[in-house]
Amino acid sequence: AGLDVDPLVLSGLPTRKHNNRVEAVAVADPMASTQRVAQAAARGFVPSSSRLSNVRSAVACSSSSRLAGIEMAPPDPILGVSEAFKASKSPNKLNLGVGAYRTEELQPLVLEVVKKAEQKMLAAGYNKEYLPIEGLDTFRTATVQLLLGSGSKALQEGRVAVLQALSGTGSLRVGAAFIARFMKGTTVYISNPTWGNHRNIFGDEGVEWKYYRYFDPDTVGLDFQGMMEDLKAAPDGSIVLLHGCAHNPTGIDPTPEQWQQIADLCKAKGHMPFFDVAYQGFATGDLDKDAFAPRLFVDAGLEVMVAQSYSKNLGLYGERVGALNVVLNDAEAAKRVLSQLKRLARALWSNPPTHGARIAAEVVGDADMFELWKQEMAGMAGRIARVRSELQAALEKRCPEKDWSFVTQQIGMFSFTGMTPAQVDNMTNQHSVFMTRDGRISLAGLSSSKVDYLADAIVDSVRNH
Repeated sequence: AGLDVDPLVLSGLPTRKHNNRVEAVAVADPMASTQRVAQAAARGFVPSSSRLSNVRSAVACSSSSRLAGIEMAPPDPILGVSEAFKASKSPNKLNLGVGAYRTEELQPLVLEVVKKAEQKMLAAGYNKEYLPIEGLDTFRTATVQLLLGSGSKALQEGRVAVLQALSGTGSLRVGAAFIARFMKGTTVYISNPTWGNHRNIFGDEGVEWKYYRYFDPDTVGLDFQGMMEDLKAAPDGSIVLLHGCAHNPTGIDPTPEQWQQIADLCKAKGHMPFFDVAYQGFATGDLDKDAFAPRLFVDAGLEVMVAQSYSKNLGLYGERVGALNVVLNDAEAAKRVLSQLKRLARALWSNPPTHGARIAAEVVGDADMFELWKQEMAGMAGRIARVRSELQAALEKRCPEKDWSFVTQQIGMFSFTGMTPAQVDNMTNQHSVFMTRDGRISLAGLSSSKVDYLADAIVDSVRNH
């Protein structure tokens, strides 16, 4: 009304002056600002349409998040399977996606040896103080002995840096962080296919990774020739990620003779093997047999990194128990490496969790409990081997024209069926069998009573889709 006052000020909105212009300031309560505009109008102030538009824009902007443009991440390809399974109403649904052991009744299992260890821990009255950054000493001693054997020369000479970490994922991640900082420009070679999180772990640390051939779809077996050709073509000094046993997702491992050739090639090329050991003792039921590959490489004089997990073999899925081991040719270098691993861990999780590490240490350190653990591991591995045989027999009965021998030739928790994404979709949509779209099924989640149902679903999907 002839006053030399900016209409935004009269509007009642909070304002600021910038470059001789009055601007509206975004507010936490846009409704209150709208009320101020209404009050200004009641006093006779009617802003121009352009000014009113500016006011409305300011109010609208104030109600949206600064992170509104963030894209929705896709569901995790493995954990998302469990979410879909839980949402299903089918009475026949099967969850064969996540690698977690189930009983014959398809229920989670807490090992008896874990219960005994927890009772012993409770009686001891342990406190809940922080652990050292490197972890619980008794656990670190136990885990490296379990990996390399108590008679390991590298262990006796103090050439192993051991850091307690958050299961296999945390062990791999701190290893990836070490590579990113101290081995800049080094490429990590990963099997094709591999566990889906491997790519995330190295990629998120900015470490370049490339595939090497591993799976032969024609034979549903190992493409050993392709693997060796790719590792030979890799630049000298590359890092080679290897699955210590029970390869995930294929369940296909090299033979002892093939492992020797891989070790010889890595030594000749100066490659550094990085073993992911997630299933020691769980693959075959034998701790020493499942540690064959990393022990072979260490005994051959190779420097290696090894990530360990106790999720599967002790059933400590939610306790996040694991370790990163770096075996070197120099004890002083091992000390320096551990110091840097501790520095990295300090920024990642600071101090590792206590409870699961104490369980593992108690089990490995007590002769009676250790023997019970081995028996229970053999029982879990045996149940999986049994349903493998039952599934192969059921498939051969229903579809004799196809070779199903790969089911029992593969080992460990998984079977890599070779099914296409379209066939997997039929498994889920028509039969409520939930699995990853690469065709992997977790036989740890299959019971004998469900073998025929699964075989019917597989044959329908393979024949008709």
